Amino acid sequence: MSRQVDGSVSLTDAQRQRLHARYGNRVTAVAQDARSQARNRELALERLREKLAAGLVVPKRRRATRPTKSAKERRLDTKRRRSERKAARRPPSIED
Repeated sequence: MSRQVDGSVSLTDAQRQRLHARYGNRVTAVAQDARSQARNRELALERLREKLAAGLVVPKRRRATRPTKSAKERRLDTKRRRSERKAARRPPSIED
């Protein structure tokens, strides 16, 4: 089963653009699970419906967040400890 995205009159322009960006000009679904052609056609149609519904979902906008002050301090403290541990592994320099 396949469906032409650009030629569909049942979709709005925004929906058409969303599907086109996600799947291209044609949305397809294949089913070869059952032995009968009629059942496979039903399965393919159901998968096509699911694919179209998933393609039309508008993703949530990401809300920009900043790390908290304590998270920054934890990160810097961990970096400091790691640096000290690695510095302790090095042989002492000649200048010391």
